[in-house]
Amino acid sequence: MGIVYHANYINWFEIGRTELIRDRGFPYSRIEETGLYLPVVELESKFHLPAKYDDTISIYTRIVSFNALTVKFESQIRRQPGHVATSGSPGNPVEPEGELLVSGATRHVWLNREWKPVRIDREAPELFGLLGDGR
Repeated sequence: MGIVYHANYINWFEIGRTELIRDRGFPYSRIEETGLYLPVVELESKFHLPAKYDDTISIYTRIVSFNALTVKFESQIRRQPGHVATSGSPGNPVEPEGELLVSGATRHVWLNREWKPVRIDREAPELFGLLGDGR
């Protein structure tokens, strides 16, 4: 059909989350090395327009709620007229640009290696501070 398969947007949400956490100074691989997991427990998506093959897209992700047990991310997938590199800092997020294609959110719960819920403020206080600053 010449458009991106709908399930690919979920992968793009994950890429956005991974890069946001990396930009805060704590790569996801390091989270797992500390014995923590962050599985998705809820997923929302709203399809506004389809991405077409060869479109240049940007992924915008931000933390909208955060506590010691859970974190919720919102993401937007936007079509760009040309190649766009975007970045932002916790106190200075990038405002989304381009044509909105898909918006959505994921909610996650912190788990340990035994898949039991844990408080991130106790298990990894450095990470708790990095993710909680400047949502």
